[in-house]
Amino acid sequence: MEEFESRIDLTKFSTKVEELKSEIKKYIVGQERMIDLLVIALLADGHVLIEGVPGVAKTLTARILARTINADFKRIQFTPDLLPSDIIGTLIFNMQESKFTFNKGPLFSNIVLVDEINRAPAKTQAALFEAMQERQISADGITYPLQPPFIVLATQNPIDLEGTYRLPEAQIDRFLFKIIVDYPNLEQEEAILEAFQERKADIDVSKVKKVMTVKELLSIRKTVAEVHVEKPIIQYIARIIDSTRNNPDLFLGGSPRSSLAILGASKAMAAMSGRDFVTPDDVKFVTPHVLVHRLILSPEKDIEGMSSHDIIEDILSDIEIPR
Repeated sequence: MEEFESRIDLTKFSTKVEELKSEIKKYIVGQERMIDLLVIALLADGHVLIEGVPGVAKTLTARILARTINADFKRIQFTPDLLPSDIIGTLIFNMQESKFTFNKGPLFSNIVLVDEINRAPAKTQAALFEAMQERQISADGITYPLQPPFIVLATQNPIDLEGTYRLPEAQIDRFLFKIIVDYPNLEQEEAILEAFQERKADIDVSKVKKVMTVKELLSIRKTVAEVHVEKPIIQYIARIIDSTRNNPDLFLGGSPRSSLAILGASKAMAAMSGRDFVTPDDVKFVTPHVLVHRLILSPEKDIEGMSSHDIIEDILSDIEIPR
């Protein structure tokens, strides 16, 4: 293989990212793809929607991820009676000072895990939506900026649909990835049981090693932003998105935000691989996870049982890969 001279010093970057992934894998067995995608989202400053049945370590992974970067972590359980003030905060009357003060809610954190996001009503979703898009919270006419990093990791159960609300397309579009978490295979299931037997207790998250600081993470993000992207790669991404908009099997294609998401995630993927330039393989790896939740099938294909994954695979196989 021909050697290349890196234009960006990725030595420290690669070391930190590998330490981060290794620390998470000490506690999470059999979810390598989810871990890789979560780290990419962390580096690309994107929110993540995680879909999977209960018991596949979605919540635990989020807690461990926050611990490894020494970031503030909050978990919010969404329910049908949840109010906007329950997540953004509320005004409290201070008797001593005879004035109202704002008591910040759990959204004022670095990594926020929203469990069962599709169970909360529209007003609460709107409050979350502002935080996700604008990185700010508005309360009583005052705007409070959210300190970086700010990432929402939202989970939803694909099986239990009773008492759920459909998320608006505009909100879904704000998620960088949708990660579909499968059950572990037989060997991974055995490894999980053996690890639990050795610990003889639940995982103590306080013992997770702090691999990097928030300041180091923000510095690494600047490095990711400098990853080079050749014009043929940009054209490749544009053709993929354009194909979703002109596909007869789709009612709704990818937005310009989705093409930017593919670009940003591909740069993070390249840097994770020790390269300062994006390749078509980087684009092909992240594209299904960027598009799967954004595309809406035509009614006919939906009835036939076709999935967004099928169409994405067809599009990627039909478009010529740049050389």
